[in-house]
Amino acid sequence: MAKKEMEVVKGLDLQRYMGRWYEIASYPSRFQPKNGVDTRATYTVQEDGTVHVLNETWTDGKRGYIEGTAYKADPGSDEAKLKVKFYVPPFLPIIPVVGDYWVLYLDADYQYALVGQPSRKYLWILSRQSHMDEEIYNQLVRKAEEEGYDASKLHKTAQSDTPPEEGPKDTKGVWWIKSILGR
Repeated sequence: MAKKEMEVVKGLDLQRYMGRWYEIASYPSRFQPKNGVDTRATYTVQEDGTVHVLNETWTDGKRGYIEGTAYKADPGSDEAKLKVKFYVPPFLPIIPVVGDYWVLYLDADYQYALVGQPSRKYLWILSRQSHMDEEIYNQLVRKAEEEGYDASKLHKTAQSDTPPEEGPKDTKGVWWIKSILGR
């Protein structure tokens, strides 16, 4: 049975979407360390209309991060379908990796979001706050299931009561290598 086409947000106000988002839960991926905590993304519109992406996570007290660029997949569409491009590995960024970033749900106040992509291999529940009310979380999980995602694969991300500002950087990109190796 073919999966239905995913519904995405229409009319995304990119300026309102900018800023910091905390990862409340996600499908584990090889691009993120398994024991990462306080994972978050910060988005900033650039002069050329693209979005600067800063993804951060802390592992063993050290900050790992990767920077990239997001842009509308189809500039003429009002659908919230973006492409995100990162260069890997972080310590020698030479290989471009492009992925889909589809906003599947966004509350009217731009306080929480459900983000996925067409293969349904990746899923994120994001919030402006480092913690989310369980009722809202469950609503987003149900929405993900409606879009064909297996909610049993979601992994909640540990978030501190006081999120870190910055910390020692993993300048060697060791977190990235470990994540590729599944650690």
